[in-house]
Amino acid sequence: MTYVILHALAPIFVIMILGYFAGKAKMVDNQNVSLLNVLVMDFALPAALFTATVQTPWAGIIGQSPLILVLTLAMWITYAAIYLICTKVFKKSAQDAAVLTLTVALPNYAALGLPILGSVVGESAGTSLSVAVSIACGSVLMTPFCLLILEREKARLSGETRGSVLTMLPILMWRSVKKPIVWGPLLGVILSAVGIKMPDMVLASIKPLGLAATASALFLTGVILSARKLKINGPVLVSCVAKNLIQPFIAWGLVMAFGISGPVAVTAILMIALSAGFFGIVFGNRFGVQSPDAEAALLISSVLCIVTLPLFISLTASIH
Repeated sequence: MTYVILHALAPIFVIMILGYFAGKAKMVDNQNVSLLNVLVMDFALPAALFTATVQTPWAGIIGQSPLILVLTLAMWITYAAIYLICTKVFKKSAQDAAVLTLTVALPNYAALGLPILGSVVGESAGTSLSVAVSIACGSVLMTPFCLLILEREKARLSGETRGSVLTMLPILMWRSVKKPIVWGPLLGVILSAVGIKMPDMVLASIKPLGLAATASALFLTGVILSARKLKINGPVLVSCVAKNLIQPFIAWGLVMAFGISGPVAVTAILMIALSAGFFGIVFGNRFGVQSPDAEAALLISSVLCIVTLPLFISLTASIH
């Protein structure tokens, strides 16, 4: 099992190292990654998420409702708790806290979901469906929180804020929904719900872009990391403990509270037990927000996952 986990994690580290080397060697300008960010955030990731959601049958999504419930609550609870700790205890800015908490709360479903779940539960259409639903769940129900905060702070800094945040909410939500990273997967879910099947020609046309999504995002993350020094502090340590240990136990508690058992329970816990994802970092960079704490949390969480993930795989073996 350790080999399987290392095998799944290896591409993450290798691609990030390549991006890091490219930034350090000045092959890529690590101080100005706006073009790479446009590729990742406005094209590659939206294409991948749209493809995943539009090809997920609506009946299958409804059938995965217990999984969606546990994943969503576990991510929301973690996001709210870490965000409050970062802003109230560690006095971090709202933007920095938003980026860090998205990095922590949203597991790396895209890169690790299928290889880990396939090795534990077994590779099948149901496993692929669970991973697709997890990705859709994170992109549709999690990322808008971070975008709303970033848009709110951007409006405040530019002097556009008028009245309370509540009165600005419709404008902020519209700005978030306009982002391809949000409307891409949301459009896929809507088309799936109404039963519209995308032509094979369309899916084949955007498939190469979608396939490049994870690799380009990891490469971009490596380039961003090359411009900074790794620092370990209170927020980073709290974030890593929350991601690798506390969040999976939150999912476990939710599974028990809702009486979920069998493969769905195992899937929910293991999906949440995956390491921190890269979404927060690339999101923040798109808004000009650099979070060294989020970058450190991503790296440390990925390394710790080698130890913590086998722990939860062993613990979930008792779930029937």
